[in-house]
Parts: sequence; structure tokens; C-alpha cells
Amino acid sequence: MADFRAIMAASEAIVNLLRVNYQPEDFNNELEFRVFTSKDFGTNTLQNGASLFPYRIYANGAHRTPPGRVGPDGRPQRSVLPVELHFLITVWSKEASLQNTLAGWIMRTLEDTPSLPAGILNSVVPECFRPDETVDISLAELRTEDLFRIWDVIGMNIYQLSIPYVARIIHLESVQPRHFDLAEPVQERRLGMGSME
Repeated sequence: MADFRAIMAASEAIVNLLRVNYQPEDFNNELEFRVFTSKDFGTNTLQNGASLFPYRIYANGAHRTPPGRVGPDGRPQRSVLPVELHFLITVWSKEASLQNTLAGWIMRTLEDTPSLPAGILNSVVPECFRPDETVDISLAELRTEDLFRIWDVIGMNIYQLSIPYVARIIHLESVQPRHFDLAEPVQERRLGMGSME
């Protein structure tokens, strides 16, 4: 069930997890949480809060060709594509104390829910993930020069405090039928009864 929408659904679900867990009184501020593209950094209207920026997607080498699920008709479906989503969570505020507090809260909140069950994954895009699916969230290693290079590419002159994460494994299932479902029979054999004299 986790089809091509799964990457988008996982990103939105992580942002929504932060949104529903945040209490305004803990920060004395109203906060926003949004998924960003690179263009959003240049036109950012987010004053206080955090953005999630997916910057890289890798195929998971350990599970590169897992078998597909067995369909309702008993036939195997196409193999799934297992991917890892790398993203930055950037905290936004003009006050250093709020940035640092928010960064600590985000890291603690995601550490408290390191494995996102289908209930959370489907919170924004219903029925995108199967009931038995999960996605693991963990801090990622990102060299300082790579982090700064990302900021150079998105065109920001001022670095904002950012935390690298990886979401694994997101299984992208095919919505296309298997080839044998479409193929015509190559040859038909018909056995007939001949008359004997």
C-alpha cells in the first residue's frame, strides 16, 4: 500500500508529529512546522518554528530487491523499492534561546518516537501505509562541509541551526500489474478427437 506517495506522506507525518506534540506554553510562542523545498528557504515566512527539508533519497542496499507481497489472488506482486529519506530539520527564530530550546525539544520528541507506526504515517495521507508498516527515524551523520554545501546550494547567506535525520526504510510498492498479468498466451494447444476408421 505504501505507493509513490510514501515519501511525501512520511515527511508530512514527521512534521505533523511535531505539530501535535508541541504545547505553546512550553515555549511562550506560537510555533509553525512545515515541509520545505529549496525555494521555500528564500521566501521563508516562518518566524518561529521548524522546517523539514528532504535533500536526498537513497535506495537501501541491504534490501535492494526484496520480494513483493502476495496479492489477494495468491500471485506475487512486483518487488518493492526500499528507500532512505535524508532530511534536515531547521529551527527558525530570531532568538538564540528559542532556537536552542526548540532544537532540544525536537530531538527529544523524535527520540521518543523512533519508529513511526502506520497510525502516525497515515495521519496526513490516510491509508498510504499498510497497518503493519513502520518507518524508523534516527539522527544522521553529516559532515560540516556537506551541511554548509547544502546551504550554499539553496542560496542562503545565513546559516540556520539544522539537525540531520534519516528515515528508513520506506517501501515503495508498485501500482503496476505484473507482466504475466498483461501478457497474452504465447501458444495454445488444442487437443481434438480424430475419427478413426
